[in-house]
Amino acid sequence: MAKQKVTELITELLENFLDGKDLILYNVEFVKEGKDWFLRVYLDKTEDEDGKERYISTDDCELVSRWLSNELDEKDPIEQNYYLEVSSPGLDRVLIKEKDYERFKGKPVEIRLYKAIDGKKNLKGILQGLNDGMVSVALTQEDIMQIPFESIAKTKLEVII
Repeated sequence: MAKQKVTELITELLENFLDGKDLILYNVEFVKEGKDWFLRVYLDKTEDEDGKERYISTDDCELVSRWLSNELDEKDPIEQNYYLEVSSPGLDRVLIKEKDYERFKGKPVEIRLYKAIDGKKNLKGILQGLNDGMVSVALTQEDIMQIPFESIAKTKLEVII
């Protein structure tokens, strides 16, 4: 089965299963590393009523891993052998979808560009959002940079200790 089809199938299976469980499917990857294939499922939680972030537990990962493993054993849609990994995207998660840029507005981010803009290829700042294909990031109080979404190689949350 093609990588795209595998991720689409897993997304479809999990969105139905996760409905009503306060869990969100953050991302699905089906990748080959060396000679091995990995099916990676990243889970997240919805914010609580007060807007506070909640975090994935090992129990959450175990619940989804066991259910998905049983479903995949029963349906057997993936031809090659693979390792199933279910985890949180982590505190320094990569922002992948447009909705991630909205959800994490106001958070510190690290952005890596494909090509330098104004002599900078790596940026740190506060995410202002994504509008009309442009990512806004406040590098300082006065300096807000507009970056074309397609120019971004990777955006991840910055972990500040």
